Amino acid sequence: MTPGSAERAGSADAPSEFVKAMSLTDATMLVAGSMIGSGIFIVSADISRQLGSPFLLVMAWVLTGVITLLGALAFGELAAMYPQAGGQYVFLREALGPLVGFLFGWTLFAVIQTGTIAAVAVAFARFLGLLWPWSAPDLWPWFPHHEFQTGSGVIAVGLSAQRFIALAMVWVLTLINLRGVRAGKFVQTTLTFVKTGALATLIVLGLTLGRNAAALAANFGAGAFVGPIDWSGAFLVAFGAAMVGSLFSSSAWNNVTFAAAEVRDASRNLPRALALGTTLVTLLYVLANVAYLNVLPLHGSAAGADVMARGIQFASQDRVGTAAAEAILGPAGVIAMAAAILISTFGCNNGLILAGARVYYAMARDGLFFTRAASLSARQVPAAALIAQAIWTSFLCLTGTYAQLLGYVICASMLFNLLTVTGLFVLRVTRPEAARPYRAFGFPVLPALYVALSGVLCVILLVADKTRVQAFSGLVLVLVGIPVFFLWRKAEAVPA
Repeated sequence: MTPGSAERAGSADAPSEFVKAMSLTDATMLVAGSMIGSGIFIVSADISRQLGSPFLLVMAWVLTGVITLLGALAFGELAAMYPQAGGQYVFLREALGPLVGFLFGWTLFAVIQTGTIAAVAVAFARFLGLLWPWSAPDLWPWFPHHEFQTGSGVIAVGLSAQRFIALAMVWVLTLINLRGVRAGKFVQTTLTFVKTGALATLIVLGLTLGRNAAALAANFGAGAFVGPIDWSGAFLVAFGAAMVGSLFSSSAWNNVTFAAAEVRDASRNLPRALALGTTLVTLLYVLANVAYLNVLPLHGSAAGADVMARGIQFASQDRVGTAAAEAILGPAGVIAMAAAILISTFGCNNGLILAGARVYYAMARDGLFFTRAASLSARQVPAAALIAQAIWTSFLCLTGTYAQLLGYVICASMLFNLLTVTGLFVLRVTRPEAARPYRAFGFPVLPALYVALSGVLCVILLVADKTRVQAFSGLVLVLVGIPVFFLWRKAEAVPA
C-alpha cells in the first residue's frame, strides 16, 4: 500500500470490514455458478466443427476439466494463506510483486471480467429472443450510432433491444449486490442450485429418454467414435486451439478467491469450495457432451431441415443445448431450455459482478485504482468499485466489442493463472515459515503439471492460425498496463 492510501480508503465512519456471510455451500455455489453460463450450451458446436470426432470433443472437455481442477487445487493453498479481498490479485502481489498484481487487475477490469459480464449479458438477451421476439440485435436507427472499421472487423456503436436488455441485466444485478453480500449470495446460491439441476435434468434425459438410435450409430458405431487421428504437431496445435471454447466455459472458478474476506472460516472453506465446485462443473460438462452425442449426430449440414440433419456441428446459431432439448421434447423443449439458460446466464453474471468488484477494492487499497473504490458502503460492500465495473461493462455492451476483446485475452487469462501457480512455488521458497492451513494436493508434481499444460496451451494459442492475432493482442493489452502502473504510482506519490 502506498503511503497515505489507507487514510484515503474512506472516512472514519465508513465500515472497514466485510461481512463474513458466505458458508461453504455459498462459496461452492459461487465457484460453480460463475463457471456455468451459456458456454456449455453453445461452444460444443464450434469444437466439433474443428475436431470432427466425438472422442476428441469429449476429450477436449475432459482435458479442460483436468487443467481446471489442477489449478483449483493449487489455488487452494494460496487462498488459505491469504483469505483477503482481491484473492488472485493478492496472491500475485505477494509472490511476484505489485507490478504483476496490478497487470492482472488492469487486464481483469479492462476486459476479462467486464468483457465476460458483457458477453454473458448479451447471451442472456439472445436466448430471451427465443421467448420474446422483441429482443432483436438490430441497432435502433433513432438512437445515436456509428460504425468504425478496424483491423478485426466493424465495430458498431449504438443501442439495440438486445443491448438494452443486456444493460438492464448488468445494472439490476449491480443494484442487487449494492444491497449487501447477503442479497448477492442469496441470488447466487439459489440460481446455481436451479441451473445445475436444469443441466443435470438435460443430462439424465439425454442419457435415457432422449437416446436416439441414429445418433448412437453415427457417433458410437464401429470406427465412428474415435476415427482416424493424425498425432502430428499440426494436430496438437489444432486440438489446443479448439479448446478455447471449453476453457472459457470453465473459467471464472477463481472468482471465489476475490470474495475471500466474506467467506466464513475462509482458510478452511476456500480450498474445499474450489475443489468441490470445479469437480462438480467438470462432471456436468463432460456428461452434458456425452448426452449431446446420445441425442444428436456429431456431423450434420448447415442446410439441414431439422435438428437431426444439422447435428451438433451446425446446430442453429450453435445452440446445441436447445437443439438437444428440441430433439427430446419437441418445441416445448426449446422453451424449457431457453428458460434454463436465462437462469444460468443471470446467475453467472451475478457471481462475476459480486466477485470482480472485490479485486478493484483491493487494488484501490494499494493505491492502484480510483481512491473512492477503496471504501465500503454502509452495507459493507465496495459500492464505488461495483459502480465503476458496471459503467465500463455498459460501455462494452454499447460498442459491441466485448466478443473481440475476450478473444484478445484468452492467452493472457491463462498466463495469469500460470503465474499464480508459479507464485505458489516462489512462496514455498521465500516464505517457508508462513502459515499454510491447507497445502496444495500433490505438490510439487500436480502444480508443476498445471504450469506445464497451461504453458503448452499458451504457446499453442500464440502459434495457431486461428488464435495467433488475438493472443498477441491480448499480451499487448497486458503490456500497456506497465506504463499505466508507473504513472499511477507516480500520481499516488504526489502530495495532496
